Amino acid sequence: MIDKFQLLKILPKSESVADLYVPLLNKAMLQYSILSNFRIAAFIAQIGHESGQLRYLREIGNSLYFKKYDTGSLAKRLGNTAAPDGDGEKYCGRGLIQITGYTNYLNCGEALDIDLVKHPELLEQPSYAATAAAWFWSANGLRKV
Repeated sequence: MIDKFQLLKILPKSESVADLYVPLLNKAMLQYSILSNFRIAAFIAQIGHESGQLRYLREIGNSLYFKKYDTGSLAKRLGNTAAPDGDGEKYCGRGLIQITGYTNYLNCGEALDIDLVKHPELLEQPSYAATAAAWFWSANGLRKV
């Protein structure tokens, strides 16, 4: 587990949200067996990188930027439709680990027992953001490091 002092050593720019995230991260890491010091450090470093040190729960970009997720090979890999229908922006990166694409939203929502396909914005809530990050870490074999 991690305490506020340890979190701030790794992510010094997260001071304004550290008190909020320490218990959420500890709960999520326990739930998804991210327990060794090495795994915890790697997990915190990754979510810190992807979320700008816990400050951003939604990928930064405009409609033009999100078009890369809307059509083409990247959209297909993410499970988005091939049509230019806005699902690239709808399923943009969210949460502490930036869950991206329809398929990831569907699978993450099933694991967390919430409907992220209809309500992708739920990943912008700190509790879901932390749990989704630990789920993604575990589901993709990243905790095996």
